Amino acid sequence: MLTLAISPCPNDTFIFDALIHNRINLEGLKFDYQFHDIETLNNMAMAGGIDMIKVSYFTYLLLQQNFVLLDSGSALGFGNGPILVSKNKYSITDLPKLSVAIPGEYTTAHMLYRIASPREKKKVFMVFSEIEDAILEGKVDAGVIIHENRFTYERNGLFKILDLGQYWEQLTGYPIPLGGIIVRKGLGYNMINKLNRIMYRSVEYAMRHPADAMPFVRDHARELDDAVIEKHIALYVNESTMSLGTSGKVALARLQQVAQEMGLIAMNNEQ
Repeated sequence: MLTLAISPCPNDTFIFDALIHNRINLEGLKFDYQFHDIETLNNMAMAGGIDMIKVSYFTYLLLQQNFVLLDSGSALGFGNGPILVSKNKYSITDLPKLSVAIPGEYTTAHMLYRIASPREKKKVFMVFSEIEDAILEGKVDAGVIIHENRFTYERNGLFKILDLGQYWEQLTGYPIPLGGIIVRKGLGYNMINKLNRIMYRSVEYAMRHPADAMPFVRDHARELDDAVIEKHIALYVNESTMSLGTSGKVALARLQQVAQEMGLIAMNNEQ
């Protein structure tokens, strides 16, 4: 029995539905799965003990000595990055004086924010699902939102200060690697290859039979509007989710390079 930990967000439940519900060939493997928000997952990976886990790419860059990234299962693409929002129409130049909510210290969202605003010190770390309310209630001046919130913040009266995904794309010319599936190196070469095959089958099944996954997705989604759920999946599940390919690997290498140049990760954090 392998331990598996993912988020309850629609893109994760969508691509893992076939694996969890035995819709594909699991090559004799069984999984004991659990759900957590992304920063809890990042911290669980840091602590070790989980065989297969969804993490932010920033966390993966810190853990390459102990984990291997699967070729399938990543959230990577253009126009789907975190967004910095507020209740007031602030500009980027206002950031140093604002308190900003961040969805976890080890998230890619935090990494991107540090790249865009390296002098910002007034950061408040909280669960991503609490950030919108914290801004609306005046607990923080602004916040970096991820997942479903990017589809709902405007209707809730918030304004965009900066799209961090677009900022990254303009800075580098590459898509932003947000999160991926990693497995413990200690599982061994043969098991890692098997998990790569199974993950590919699970993503492929979901993309070919999307309706099959939707009951599982709805059961765990925070935002119950089907249109929002479908937009979420369409944005985060794409060809790079099937396989990182050359472009995905180059984008990840660029992310690591920038992180190293800014001192966000050590130079020896390489495979």
